[in-house]
Amino acid sequence: MIKKVIVSICLLFSLASIAQEGTSSPYSFYGIGDIKFKGTIENRSMASLSVLPDSIHLNIQNPAHFASLKLTSFAIGGTYANTNYSTETQEAKARRSSFDYLAIGVPVGKVGIGFGLIPYSALGYKIEQQTNTYDTDGNITSARLRQYDGIGGVNKVFVGFGYQITKNLNIGADVQYNFGTIETRSLEYQTDLQYGTRENNSSDLRGVNFDFGLAYQTKIGKKKSFYSSITYTPEAKLTLGNMRNIEIVELLSSSAVSVIERDIIPVGDTTIKLPSKLSFGSGFGELKKWMVGGELTFLQNSVMSNRFDDIDVAGNTSWENSVRYSLGGYYIPNYNSYSSYYKRIVYRGGLRYENTGLVILDKSITDFAANIGLGLPLSGTFTNINIGLEIGKRGTKYYNLVQENYVNLSVGLSLSDKWFVKRKFD
Repeated sequence: MIKKVIVSICLLFSLASIAQEGTSSPYSFYGIGDIKFKGTIENRSMASLSVLPDSIHLNIQNPAHFASLKLTSFAIGGTYANTNYSTETQEAKARRSSFDYLAIGVPVGKVGIGFGLIPYSALGYKIEQQTNTYDTDGNITSARLRQYDGIGGVNKVFVGFGYQITKNLNIGADVQYNFGTIETRSLEYQTDLQYGTRENNSSDLRGVNFDFGLAYQTKIGKKKSFYSSITYTPEAKLTLGNMRNIEIVELLSSSAVSVIERDIIPVGDTTIKLPSKLSFGSGFGELKKWMVGGELTFLQNSVMSNRFDDIDVAGNTSWENSVRYSLGGYYIPNYNSYSSYYKRIVYRGGLRYENTGLVILDKSITDFAANIGLGLPLSGTFTNINIGLEIGKRGTKYYNLVQENYVNLSVGLSLSDKWFVKRKFD
């Protein structure tokens, strides 16, 4: 039965993920877009904490945790995002639904194998700038309009392995193949001229990167346990196959654009770097009862760059190394209670703060969020419906920048069962 459920959901989300626009943030203009993946819903509900090994839930942030699986596990998740954008003078709203991840983990003795698909980053921005020219009486004589929009992103297909060296220590590694397409357009039009110009850019991204992980746990007394983990991602490169064309266009009264002439402009392939990442954290708690933990993540974002050096809508943009602080945990009143379903629910929560690495007009773009979540067990199975709520703020409305106030509702399934069991009777 579980295999039929998996096949059905895989087909559904494969179709839904083909043309999704996973973000509407103006900050997705930069680099490879808005980084979407922050762990499974179980981890995100604890502020993306990844230190906890689990025998029935996939932890795809640290490949060493694959070795902790005792059952074949399937995980899938999606998010509905509601965001308010504000500047010193304007406000706007946007809603988006996105597919977050699909993964399967299989235990084979002391080895755990994991593989899946992650939509890693997304572009979905639409930016408009208008500059007016005035006469001596203060009347507008002409207006210069600039419009920028982009779609696409980067996806990751991964396969990883975890190995249990001892009862307390796991190691792991995974390889990720990155692929995707990014399409951007920039339009410039002046009202006192008949035609304007539009530049169209398309980039096909390809590349490989690796993750390495270490996980340790030990008993403290009879019931308590200590957990610790380290993950490291070396710097990697994405190759961009680029295409560009320039169009002479006419802006119609309906705001539609009519193409008058188009020229293909030769442009060479480029590369963009993915930053190295180092995470380490620890936690303390009682198995199947409660756990609290913290994690630090360092990213060498200073190596990042835009896809084309000649495009920078904001100007004065740079990258800096960044750090993320996560604090979270969970609580289960009584995981094997027969009298009360609510006592078997997993209650999760956490706080997250990070500077994203993006610097605009000498202002670091920061992100702060609070998370809560529920793990709802289905009776008689190892399957859970996981729900997470994230409320946060990114950026600032001062310094001519954009502040994003967001509420993200995430829902996922975690299905676990024993596979490859030899039948005793036909």
